[in-house]
Amino acid sequence: MDILINALDQMLAPATAAFAIAAIGLNFHFGLTGLLNMGQAGFMLLGMYGYAISIREGLPMWAGILVAIGVAMVFGLLLGWPTLKLRGDYLAIVTIAAAEIVRYVGRSNSLIDITGGSLGIKGNDYKDPLESLSPFPDERITIGPLTYHGSASDSWWLRVVAWTLVAALLVIFWRLSNSPWGRVLKGIREDEDAVRALGKSVYWYKMQALIIGGVIGALGGIIWAHGSAVVADSMGRPTTFWIWTILLMGGAATVFGPVLGSVLFWSALSLVRAVSKAFIPESILPSTAIEPFGLMLVGTALILIVVFRPQGILGNKRELAFHA
Repeated sequence: MDILINALDQMLAPATAAFAIAAIGLNFHFGLTGLLNMGQAGFMLLGMYGYAISIREGLPMWAGILVAIGVAMVFGLLLGWPTLKLRGDYLAIVTIAAAEIVRYVGRSNSLIDITGGSLGIKGNDYKDPLESLSPFPDERITIGPLTYHGSASDSWWLRVVAWTLVAALLVIFWRLSNSPWGRVLKGIREDEDAVRALGKSVYWYKMQALIIGGVIGALGGIIWAHGSAVVADSMGRPTTFWIWTILLMGGAATVFGPVLGSVLFWSALSLVRAVSKAFIPESILPSTAIEPFGLMLVGTALILIVVFRPQGILGNKRELAFHA
């Protein structure tokens, strides 16, 4: 029973919502437009820094959100301007390198007064504005099998905010993907030369998709920061691959694929950790190896999905296209 409760806890966790949001952003990039963006973690990290630094310096919460959005837009413009004419693997290499540059700049000791260096920014410096808006009492609250604080970092309030944002972004994705603008993006994904022949600016549509998806990734970073802390190394290379795993598992170009993928990804890791601790002796699988073991199993599951159901759980084969 405890194992199932842990899995349910992970399904509702702010981290699960944050990665679902980041995957929704990636869905604009890859699912609609066919862009192989491997730098979504960079957008998340910029959103975290933009928000946290703004709040720490005395700006109100709404201004911090706008700063995070603005930083993500500028990064999208700078990243897209020289790279969106690249295709396939070349774009993937450039975007993952750009995300790594953001991470290394964030953890640099030369900017320690701004970003906190490798130690990052403490939660107490930026979490109070959101927590002070909580309608829940300042105490631990039990609902069913789950118990969380009313307003602290790992709280009911943060879960309500995070999953409400997920729902709002799903509606936005659904509306935009079925709009004339979204149909142009799908056309670019399938055959950008044909779209260009129709007089559409393929470059500009790609730029719009990159910026919108990046801004959504930055919002996911804000949710992650409220559930954890702002640390550059928490958004390293594995983070981008986790987001891709989530999107491909749930189904690219689908509305609910990012959410289903995130829920399955994090609950599966929780189940693997719990089952491993309960049934595998320490002499066979040390506690320090449980996390890598869980990620190995998730990676194996992703390989099987790509081989036997490449469109993902909710996906449609007609919606699957690598832009090459």
